[in-house]
Amino acid sequence: MVSKFLFLEWKQFTRSAYFAKSLGIKILMIFLFLYFAAIAVILGGSFYYIVKKELPDVEPVEFLSAYLIFWIVTDLAVRFFWQQLPVMNIKPLMVMPIPKNKVVHYLLGKSLFSFFNLYPLLFFVPFSAILMINEYSIGSVLVWLLSMLVISISLNFINFLINKNNTYFYSLLAFIALSIGANKFGLVDFESISSTIFYPLYTQSWTFVIPLMILFLVYKLNYIYIVKQFSLDGVVGKKKTKVETKELNFLNQFGSIAPFLKNDVRMVWRNVRPKQVLLTAVFFLFYGLFFFTQDVYADKEWITVFAGIFVTGGFLITFGAYVPSWDSEYYKLMMSQNIPYKQYLESKWLLICSGCIIASILSVPYIYFGTKIYAIILAGGIFNIGMNSFITLYGGALNRVPIQLNVKAKAFENTQGFNLTQFLIGLPKMLLPILVFFVPYYFLGFKAGLIGLAGTGVLGILIKKPLMKFIENTYQQGKYKTIAAFSEKQ
Repeated sequence: MVSKFLFLEWKQFTRSAYFAKSLGIKILMIFLFLYFAAIAVILGGSFYYIVKKELPDVEPVEFLSAYLIFWIVTDLAVRFFWQQLPVMNIKPLMVMPIPKNKVVHYLLGKSLFSFFNLYPLLFFVPFSAILMINEYSIGSVLVWLLSMLVISISLNFINFLINKNNTYFYSLLAFIALSIGANKFGLVDFESISSTIFYPLYTQSWTFVIPLMILFLVYKLNYIYIVKQFSLDGVVGKKKTKVETKELNFLNQFGSIAPFLKNDVRMVWRNVRPKQVLLTAVFFLFYGLFFFTQDVYADKEWITVFAGIFVTGGFLITFGAYVPSWDSEYYKLMMSQNIPYKQYLESKWLLICSGCIIASILSVPYIYFGTKIYAIILAGGIFNIGMNSFITLYGGALNRVPIQLNVKAKAFENTQGFNLTQFLIGLPKMLLPILVFFVPYYFLGFKAGLIGLAGTGVLGILIKKPLMKFIENTYQQGKYKTIAAFSEKQ
């Protein structure tokens, strides 16, 4: 039965109109997987020796156990945003004499073949091999390795439960935030707690039963949930939604582009995917904390430009990168109305720039890290408005992959609207500002780099008219190709 399910899914994949594009994305993901896999294997093979060299009196397994709780929390957070849950077209199977339990077990088992379940092994297996080479108890090491594998698989099924209900995720997020705060101020020593929980998995083999029981429990909970949803009525039943009408009269002041702005605001307000992207843009505001809190970057201002671009450009990077895919479901109708591309693009540009301005205002608290830091963020915001906004719109002319607005998928994991061309177009948005800042910074100092970065943004705003004309012509040339591409179904 499993082989038949695999055969049906292979046919569905190869017969898809987007087979070539999906294949391209998967090839790119394979290269990324090989890169991170190599890092995990090298780190796993050298971790024992690194600990022995830096902390000769510390037991490597005990040291690692003290940080496993942080691995679990990080793993759950990454899985929530990135891991694609297994999907299967069950409508045809519901009217066939196939037991529900086989379909459900197959669906859950399919999720095991994921990079997120494999990558812990790429670290733990080499680490365990090094332990056995150094005459650690083979039995104890194997039980510990199996425990890590079981924990990783348990996280896979816990992610299922978290994804089914946002309440679980927000509860986890609140718990993480409180835990980080408690650990930072010394209220709770999570390293000691982690060591107490996980080190016995090596020293006392019988404790392997505990993660095994947790795995059985979360698997059973997922099985019960999916079986309850496995009904034909639930699949074909009509979904009733309440539509809220917003006049948005305050946008009338923008004249001819006001209808387009209202359309985009209503789209974000009413649909699942745009809301998720908007939430993702909010998370970009906190990106600077990864850089500005690290002493290693204190004297490397040119690197912090990268953070400044992300802090103010979250909406530009997330929402702007999918122009005009956001309108793919009604693009043909919109183009049949002989709508000027100029007005359409002007509205998108204004919306993207508004997001950058709002982010620049909301990032004022970064002054806490110093006026130089906020100056970099502000200069990055000007660069985003005056240069990256145009690069984003130009990239949209080459983006012909449709987006389903109400497909419920995580903003980070959904590849709708993504292609290799968009990825390549996105590289200048990240690398160009660093280059623009670094050249004058290297020869003339920090202020010169700041003026170069902000000045380039101001220059882009001054030559907006010819830039928009060039972008408009690019859209016009590919208009009918875009209409044809958006008419296809994934």
